[in-house]
Amino acid sequence: MALVGEEFPEEVPPRAEEITIPADVTPEKVPTHIVDYSESEQTEDELQEEIAKANVVCVVYDVTKEATIEKIRTKWIPMVNGGVEKGSRIPIILVGNKSDLQMGSSMDVILPIMNQFSEIETCVECSAKNLKNISELFYYAQKAVLHPTAPLYDPEEKQLKPACARALTRIFSLSDQDNNQILSDDELNYFQKSCFGNPLAPQALEDVKMVVWKNTTDGVQDNGLTLNGFLFLNTLFIQRGRHETTWTILRRFGYDDELELTDDYLHPQFRVPPGCSTELNHLGYQFLQRLFEKHDKDQDGALSPTELQNFFSVFPCVPWGAELYNTVCTTDKGLLSLHGFLCQWTLVAYLDVQHCLECLGYLGYPILSEQDSQTQALTGTAMPSPPVAPRLPPLAHPASLLPVTREKRIDLEKGQTQRNVFLCKVLGARGAGKSAFLQAFLGRSLAAQRENPGEPSLYVINTVQVNGQEKYLILYEVSADSKFTKPSDAACDVACFIYDLSDPKSFSYCASIYKQHYMDSQIPCVFVASKTDLPEASQQPGLSPAEFCYKHCLPPPFLFSCHGQGPPGTTLYTKLATAATFPHLNAVELGAASFWLRVALGTAVTALVGFTLYRLLAKNK
Repeated sequence: MALVGEEFPEEVPPRAEEITIPADVTPEKVPTHIVDYSESEQTEDELQEEIAKANVVCVVYDVTKEATIEKIRTKWIPMVNGGVEKGSRIPIILVGNKSDLQMGSSMDVILPIMNQFSEIETCVECSAKNLKNISELFYYAQKAVLHPTAPLYDPEEKQLKPACARALTRIFSLSDQDNNQILSDDELNYFQKSCFGNPLAPQALEDVKMVVWKNTTDGVQDNGLTLNGFLFLNTLFIQRGRHETTWTILRRFGYDDELELTDDYLHPQFRVPPGCSTELNHLGYQFLQRLFEKHDKDQDGALSPTELQNFFSVFPCVPWGAELYNTVCTTDKGLLSLHGFLCQWTLVAYLDVQHCLECLGYLGYPILSEQDSQTQALTGTAMPSPPVAPRLPPLAHPASLLPVTREKRIDLEKGQTQRNVFLCKVLGARGAGKSAFLQAFLGRSLAAQRENPGEPSLYVINTVQVNGQEKYLILYEVSADSKFTKPSDAACDVACFIYDLSDPKSFSYCASIYKQHYMDSQIPCVFVASKTDLPEASQQPGLSPAEFCYKHCLPPPFLFSCHGQGPPGTTLYTKLATAATFPHLNAVELGAASFWLRVALGTAVTALVGFTLYRLLAKNK
């Protein structure tokens, strides 16, 4: 009543009416609903109902009566949090009222109680009569809810709780842009500006480091802040009652009250229309390339298993398994090259955009790129996000990280595409050589595959040149047992049918799948005769492979073998990517050598006609 009326009421009722303080008059800009309790008018059951709905409880005692202080320990705290697990207890503010009637302080008696019960956030002595600390106690009550101590700090152990330490360690790693395990002055100022809007003054920065240096043995190195120094600084904030500082840092980096990254942060709303796909653009690749270079400590152009583990240290678990090394190209030593690294990210973005957005969130993309979310500027498909304060300086300035491609149907109508990533499904009977065909795309001969088999992968991805432009081609091995129960089971940009040239029954499987699921589609189809190093067998039953392709207006089967000593050739994979890039063209023409000659002649004729028209118009003038 003193808070609302700003004066001490002459007549004080046993219980005040419920009050709501509007958000615009509170420091934290949140509404506060205050519910009073009277022991003389209400039952304990009614009190328990209100406690169950409360975010914070203020326990009021009379500073002049020791009996009311003792009740804090024996009655009120057990009633509020009795039987509740430690991490789920409601925060409590102790309020010592009638401080105007006592010369000294009750804090000497209260401190042992505060040390006994970790859910007690703070104690405020006030006076309703002279309005001392009335507004402050409600500020602390708000603070206990918005910036609680319990998830951050263990007062009994006097240290950060494990979940808080893990979150701050991740934040340190993201802010350490050169990966030297030290936050330099520039990195500290970027971090400070990101979280609080302004950099620290040079003297303030030195003062912070001096405090850390005096209180830790390894908190400052090379005039920068180490991880231990960073953790100590946040511990100090909490111990001095400045929980809001640590909470501001945590929430800027996407954490909720349980110290988990929020769903809104990891999975921003994103829609991919039917028939469209998602790709990383060059700015997205630039962002990832800079992170690759950050973690390539020995600068050998590849990530070792240790370096890759360090790259994923900001993730809850490593998202890529051992099959990675059979999915992308590696170095001669079997390490993940930059090319293979970017190929893997291209694959993730194409196959599972939500997982890609989640991974980019763990990597701190919204903070490091000064964007609202991972979907910023996504060609009209991202849901708008609320504006945020400035963040860390960008590693790149992405205008579009994951653009959504145009619908394939429109590409077919217009006869051109701007897409850079294509999916090829590789189909064939068991034993036809599909797996070897996939690994050959990564430059591995059959001998190399047998020498280092590794963990099998159903996907491989690499780049090929199509008409002078680099395209990503994804090969997916379809199991011979696949049922094709829905249209999406057959959907792809190009279908590659592989049969064993030496097996007389191998081609019939390909012919059957083609006639059932691809013959009436607009998907380009290519047939490949594998194991050409073995004696050819007559395919049975029905038409020969060449006759079958001729009948269905398909290019004749391409010959393939990876039995040689050197890396397999790329010509066949280029033809697959070309067929995917130009699906509107007749497949026979696409495979013919005369196709590109006709394109060139057509261009020359067009230029000649244009020049002739120009001369005629000039003459008429």
